[in-house]
Amino acid sequence: MKHNITWLDYHELRPNNTVDGILRIAQEVHSPQLNNKRDILVWLPPSYPYQHRKRYPVLYFFDGQNLFDGHTSYAGEWHVDSTMINLSQEGIEAIIVGLPNNDQRHLEYNPFEESHIGRGKGDKTIEFIAQTVKPLIDNSFRTLPDKWNTGLGGSSMGGGMALFGYLAYPYIFGLCAALSPAYWFGGKKMLDYAAKRYYNGGRIYLDVGTAEGSQKKPRWSKHTYAEMFTESVQTLSQTLLQNGYRNNDTLKFVLDEGGSHSESAWARRLPDALRFLLR
Repeated sequence: MKHNITWLDYHELRPNNTVDGILRIAQEVHSPQLNNKRDILVWLPPSYPYQHRKRYPVLYFFDGQNLFDGHTSYAGEWHVDSTMINLSQEGIEAIIVGLPNNDQRHLEYNPFEESHIGRGKGDKTIEFIAQTVKPLIDNSFRTLPDKWNTGLGGSSMGGGMALFGYLAYPYIFGLCAALSPAYWFGGKKMLDYAAKRYYNGGRIYLDVGTAEGSQKKPRWSKHTYAEMFTESVQTLSQTLLQNGYRNNDTLKFVLDEGGSHSESAWARRLPDALRFLLR
Protein backbone atom coordinates (compact mmCIF):
# COMPACT_ATOMS: atom_id res chain seq x y z
CA MET A 1 0.00 0.00 0.00
CA LYS A 2 1.44 3.37 -1.00
CA HIS A 3 0.90 6.42 1.16
CA ASN A 4 1.34 9.97 -0.12
CA ILE A 5 1.79 11.45 3.32
CA THR A 6 3.85 14.46 4.35
CA TRP A 7 5.11 14.53 7.92
CA LEU A 8 5.38 18.10 9.18
CA ASP A 9 7.20 19.48 12.19
CA TYR A 10 4.52 20.21 14.78
CA HIS A 11 6.50 23.07 16.32
CA GLU A 12 6.74 24.84 12.95
CA LEU A 13 3.11 24.23 12.06
CA ARG A 14 1.75 25.29 15.46
CA PRO A 15 4.35 27.49 17.18
CA ASN A 16 2.07 28.15 20.15
CA ASN A 17 2.30 24.75 21.87
CA THR A 18 3.40 23.01 25.07
CA VAL A 19 5.12 20.06 23.37
CA ASP A 20 8.48 18.77 24.58
CA GLY A 21 10.66 16.88 22.12
CA ILE A 22 10.14 15.88 18.50
CA LEU A 23 6.53 15.73 17.31
CA ARG A 24 5.51 15.09 13.72
CA ILE A 25 2.03 15.56 12.27
CA ALA A 26 0.33 14.26 9.13
CA GLN A 27 -2.77 16.28 8.36
CA GLU A 28 -6.12 15.01 7.15
CA VAL A 29 -5.20 11.33 6.79
CA HIS A 30 -8.08 9.50 5.15
CA SER A 31 -9.65 6.46 6.75
CA PRO A 32 -11.25 4.15 4.18
CA GLN A 33 -12.74 2.16 7.06
CA LEU A 34 -14.52 5.15 8.67
CA ASN A 35 -14.79 7.29 5.52
CA ASN A 36 -13.41 10.40 7.22
CA LYS A 37 -10.13 12.19 7.87
CA ARG A 38 -8.06 13.14 10.88
CA ASP A 39 -4.57 14.32 11.77
CA ILE A 40 -2.06 11.79 13.07
CA LEU A 41 0.56 12.77 15.64
CA VAL A 42 3.87 10.94 16.05
CA TRP A 43 6.17 11.66 18.99
CA LEU A 44 9.74 10.43 18.51
CA PRO A 45 12.15 9.35 21.29
CA PRO A 46 15.10 11.61 22.19
CA SER A 47 17.60 9.18 20.66
CA TYR A 48 15.71 8.86 17.35
CA PRO A 49 17.71 11.49 15.37
CA TYR A 50 21.04 10.06 16.52
CA GLN A 51 20.59 6.27 16.63
CA HIS A 52 20.12 5.80 12.89
CA ARG A 53 19.83 2.02 13.04
CA LYS A 54 17.79 1.70 16.20
CA ARG A 55 14.16 0.62 15.95
CA TYR A 56 11.51 1.34 18.54
CA PRO A 57 8.29 -0.08 20.00
CA VAL A 58 5.13 1.82 19.03
CA LEU A 59 2.11 2.64 21.19
CA TYR A 60 -1.06 3.96 19.54
CA PHE A 61 -3.13 6.19 21.84
CA PHE A 62 -6.75 7.25 21.52
CA ASP A 63 -7.84 10.86 22.22
CA GLY A 64 -4.55 11.95 20.68
CA GLN A 65 -5.16 15.68 21.06
CA ASN A 66 -4.88 15.27 24.85
CA LEU A 67 -1.45 13.62 24.86
CA PHE A 68 1.17 16.28 24.16
CA ASP A 69 -0.18 19.81 23.74
CA GLY A 70 -2.14 21.70 26.36
CA HIS A 71 -3.54 24.00 23.66
CA THR A 72 -5.34 21.19 21.84
CA SER A 73 -6.55 19.16 24.81
CA TYR A 74 -10.17 19.60 25.86
CA ALA A 75 -9.72 18.49 29.49
CA GLY A 76 -6.01 18.88 30.24
CA GLU A 77 -3.06 17.04 28.73
CA TRP A 78 -1.42 13.75 29.69
CA HIS A 79 2.16 15.12 29.38
CA VAL A 80 3.12 11.97 27.46
CA ASP A 81 6.04 13.86 25.90
CA SER A 82 7.71 14.83 29.19
CA THR A 83 6.89 11.41 30.67
CA MET A 84 8.66 9.66 27.80
CA ILE A 85 11.66 12.00 28.07
CA ASN A 86 11.95 11.10 31.76
CA LEU A 87 11.57 7.37 31.03
CA SER A 88 14.30 7.59 28.38
CA GLN A 89 16.70 8.30 31.27
CA GLU A 90 15.78 4.80 32.50
CA GLY A 91 16.44 3.30 29.08
CA ILE A 92 12.73 3.07 28.21
CA GLU A 93 11.94 4.49 24.77
CA ALA A 94 9.04 4.18 22.34
CA ILE A 95 7.35 5.98 19.49
CA ILE A 96 3.96 7.33 20.59
CA VAL A 97 1.24 7.76 17.97
CA GLY A 98 -1.68 10.01 18.89
CA LEU A 99 -5.01 9.50 17.15
CA PRO A 100 -7.30 12.48 17.80
CA ASN A 101 -11.00 11.84 18.17
CA ASN A 102 -13.79 13.73 16.40
CA ASP A 103 -17.47 14.51 16.91
CA GLN A 104 -18.24 10.82 16.32
CA ARG A 105 -16.27 9.70 19.40
CA HIS A 106 -19.32 8.07 21.01
CA LEU A 107 -19.65 5.86 17.92
CA GLU A 108 -16.01 5.39 16.93
CA TYR A 109 -15.03 4.41 20.48
CA ASN A 110 -17.81 1.84 20.88
CA PRO A 111 -17.54 -1.56 19.15
CA PHE A 112 -20.90 -2.80 20.40
CA GLU A 113 -24.61 -2.30 19.87
CA GLU A 114 -26.29 0.42 21.94
CA SER A 115 -30.06 0.77 22.27
CA HIS A 116 -29.97 4.56 21.83
CA ILE A 117 -27.28 4.91 19.12
CA GLY A 118 -27.36 1.58 17.29
CA ARG A 119 -24.23 -0.22 16.21
CA GLY A 120 -20.97 1.46 17.20
CA LYS A 121 -18.03 1.88 14.84
CA GLY A 122 -15.33 0.72 17.23
CA ASP A 123 -14.47 -2.31 15.12
CA LYS A 124 -13.92 -0.01 12.12
CA THR A 125 -11.72 2.25 14.26
CA ILE A 126 -9.48 -0.68 15.17
CA GLU A 127 -9.38 -1.73 11.51
CA PHE A 128 -8.30 1.82 10.64
CA ILE A 129 -5.38 1.57 13.09
CA ALA A 130 -4.41 -1.99 12.11
CA GLN A 131 -4.84 -1.71 8.34
CA THR A 132 -4.11 1.95 7.55
CA VAL A 133 -2.27 3.75 10.36
CA LYS A 134 0.11 0.98 11.43
CA PRO A 135 1.42 0.31 7.88
CA LEU A 136 1.82 4.06 7.44
CA ILE A 137 3.84 4.37 10.65
CA ASP A 138 5.94 1.28 9.92
CA ASN A 139 6.76 2.62 6.45
CA SER A 140 7.58 6.13 7.67
CA PHE A 141 9.54 5.52 10.87
CA ARG A 142 12.02 3.05 12.34
CA THR A 143 9.64 0.78 14.22
CA LEU A 144 9.69 -2.69 15.72
CA PRO A 145 6.55 -3.88 13.89
CA ASP A 146 5.94 -7.22 15.65
CA LYS A 147 3.09 -7.65 18.14
CA TRP A 148 5.44 -7.78 21.13
CA ASN A 149 6.43 -4.18 20.43
CA THR A 150 3.07 -2.81 19.29
CA GLY A 151 0.39 -1.59 21.66
CA LEU A 152 -2.79 0.38 22.19
CA GLY A 153 -3.50 2.87 24.95
CA GLY A 154 -6.28 5.11 26.15
CA SER A 155 -8.56 6.17 28.98
CA SER A 156 -12.29 5.93 29.64
CA MET A 157 -13.90 4.96 26.31
CA GLY A 158 -10.41 5.12 24.80
CA GLY A 159 -9.24 2.67 27.48
CA GLY A 160 -12.08 0.35 26.60
CA MET A 161 -11.13 0.61 22.95
CA ALA A 162 -7.48 -0.15 23.73
CA LEU A 163 -8.55 -3.34 25.48
CA PHE A 164 -11.03 -4.27 22.77
CA GLY A 165 -8.44 -3.78 20.00
CA TYR A 166 -5.82 -5.76 21.90
CA LEU A 167 -8.25 -8.66 22.42
CA ALA A 168 -9.68 -8.50 18.88
CA TYR A 169 -6.29 -8.37 17.08
CA PRO A 170 -3.91 -10.45 19.23
CA TYR A 171 -1.63 -11.10 16.25
CA ILE A 172 -1.05 -7.34 15.78
CA PHE A 173 -1.20 -5.84 19.28
CA GLY A 174 0.74 -7.38 22.17
CA LEU A 175 0.63 -4.44 24.59
CA CYS A 176 -2.34 -2.65 26.13
CA ALA A 177 -2.67 0.33 28.48
CA ALA A 178 -6.32 0.54 29.55
CA LEU A 179 -6.67 3.37 32.05
CA SER A 180 -10.10 3.64 33.68
CA PRO A 181 -11.68 1.67 30.82
CA ALA A 182 -15.36 2.42 30.23
CA TYR A 183 -17.03 -0.92 30.93
CA TRP A 184 -20.57 0.38 30.45
CA PHE A 185 -20.64 0.86 26.69
CA GLY A 186 -22.73 -1.63 24.79
CA GLY A 187 -24.62 -2.54 27.96
CA LYS A 188 -21.45 -3.86 29.64
CA LYS A 189 -20.68 -6.11 26.66
CA MET A 190 -16.97 -5.37 27.22
CA LEU A 191 -17.01 -7.64 30.26
CA ASP A 192 -18.64 -10.44 28.27
CA TYR A 193 -16.21 -9.93 25.38
CA ALA A 194 -13.16 -10.16 27.64
CA ALA A 195 -14.54 -13.30 29.29
CA LYS A 196 -14.39 -15.12 25.93
CA ARG A 197 -10.80 -14.14 25.11
CA TYR A 198 -8.13 -16.35 26.66
CA TYR A 199 -4.50 -15.40 27.09
CA ASN A 200 -2.75 -15.26 23.75
CA GLY A 201 0.52 -13.55 24.61
CA GLY A 202 1.23 -9.96 25.47
CA ARG A 203 0.79 -7.71 28.51
CA ILE A 204 -2.06 -5.58 29.82
CA TYR A 205 -1.91 -2.65 32.21
CA LEU A 206 -5.33 -1.95 33.75
CA ASP A 207 -6.32 0.59 36.38
CA VAL A 208 -9.19 2.46 38.01
CA GLY A 209 -9.55 5.16 40.65
CA THR A 210 -11.85 4.85 43.64
CA ALA A 211 -13.32 8.32 43.08
CA GLU A 212 -14.38 7.94 39.45
CA GLY A 213 -17.97 8.97 39.00
CA SER A 214 -20.70 10.26 41.24
CA GLN A 215 -21.03 9.39 44.91
CA LYS A 216 -24.80 9.20 44.39
CA LYS A 217 -26.63 5.88 44.55
CA PRO A 218 -29.14 5.05 41.84
CA ARG A 219 -32.52 3.91 43.13
CA TRP A 220 -31.88 0.36 41.95
CA SER A 221 -28.51 -0.11 43.71
CA LYS A 222 -27.01 0.03 47.18
CA HIS A 223 -23.70 1.12 45.62
CA THR A 224 -22.67 4.55 44.37
CA TYR A 225 -21.82 5.07 40.71
CA ALA A 226 -18.15 5.39 41.70
CA GLU A 227 -18.28 2.07 43.57
CA MET A 228 -19.91 0.36 40.60
CA PHE A 229 -17.24 1.70 38.25
CA THR A 230 -14.44 0.48 40.54
CA GLU A 231 -16.09 -2.90 41.04
CA SER A 232 -16.60 -3.47 37.34
CA VAL A 233 -12.96 -2.79 36.43
CA GLN A 234 -11.87 -5.06 39.27
CA THR A 235 -14.18 -7.74 37.84
CA LEU A 236 -12.55 -7.21 34.45
CA SER A 237 -9.14 -7.76 36.04
CA GLN A 238 -10.30 -10.96 37.74
CA THR A 239 -11.78 -12.21 34.48
CA LEU A 240 -8.47 -11.74 32.68
CA LEU A 241 -6.62 -13.57 35.46
CA GLN A 242 -9.07 -16.47 35.22
CA ASN A 243 -8.41 -16.59 31.47
CA GLY A 244 -4.68 -17.16 31.85
CA TYR A 245 -3.07 -13.81 32.60
CA ARG A 246 -0.56 -13.75 35.45
CA ASN A 247 -0.74 -11.08 38.10
CA ASN A 248 2.10 -8.52 37.87
CA ASP A 249 3.64 -10.53 35.04
CA THR A 250 1.30 -10.36 32.05
CA LEU A 251 -1.38 -8.29 33.81
CA LYS A 252 -0.82 -5.35 36.13
CA PHE A 253 -3.94 -4.03 37.86
CA VAL A 254 -3.75 -0.80 39.86
CA LEU A 255 -6.47 0.45 42.20
CA ASP A 256 -5.79 4.16 42.68
CA GLU A 257 -7.19 5.24 46.05
CA GLY A 258 -8.89 8.60 45.58
CA GLY A 259 -8.11 8.64 41.86
CA SER A 260 -10.57 10.62 39.76
CA HIS A 261 -11.78 10.19 36.18
CA SER A 262 -9.50 12.89 34.80
CA GLU A 263 -6.54 13.59 32.55
CA SER A 264 -4.46 14.59 35.58
CA ALA A 265 -5.06 11.19 37.24
CA TRP A 266 -4.18 9.32 34.04
CA ALA A 267 -1.04 11.44 33.54
CA ARG A 268 0.04 10.57 37.09
CA ARG A 269 -0.45 6.81 36.58
CA LEU A 270 0.98 6.70 33.05
CA PRO A 271 4.71 6.39 33.92
CA ASP A 272 4.23 3.12 35.81
CA ALA A 273 1.93 1.81 33.08
CA LEU A 274 4.63 2.40 30.48
CA ARG A 275 7.34 0.94 32.71
CA PHE A 276 5.31 -2.27 32.96
CA LEU A 277 4.55 -2.51 29.24
CA LEU A 278 7.94 -1.43 27.87
CA ARG A 279 10.24 -3.07 30.40
